[in-house]
Amino acid sequence: VQLQASGGGLVQAGGSLRLTCAFSGDTFSRYAMAWFRQAPGKEREFVAGVNWNSGFTYYGDFVKGRFTISSDNAKNLVYLQMNSLKPEDTAKYYCAAIRGSPNLEVVTTHIRYDYWGQGTQVTVSS
Repeated sequence: VQLQASGGGLVQAGGSLRLTCAFSGDTFSRYAMAWFRQAPGKEREFVAGVNWNSGFTYYGDFVKGRFTISSDNAKNLVYLQMNSLKPEDTAKYYCAAIRGSPNLEVVTTHIRYDYWGQGTQVTVSS
């Protein structure tokens, strides 16, 4: 499995970005997908995840309705739409994949994931 993240950049506070993760190498629907982020000196943090089998989506507590995870299953793409961005959202964002139908505890735990993209940098200026 290969994951390729893109769409990061520099944006002013209050702005929006859409990140894209391209999945290849296996059957997309067999995997749950998630976005994590990591700022310098900080732990990797769960942002959003989706379990296609259950239809559930999950979000980190800090998201508070600002971000939305979605997909284009025909194109094997996962998106993270980020609105109302804040300077504290500045981090490198990674997409990740785990095979199966994981529960909430697994979806939100980065060490459980099998595959990672290379990350895309998001910088929010104040």
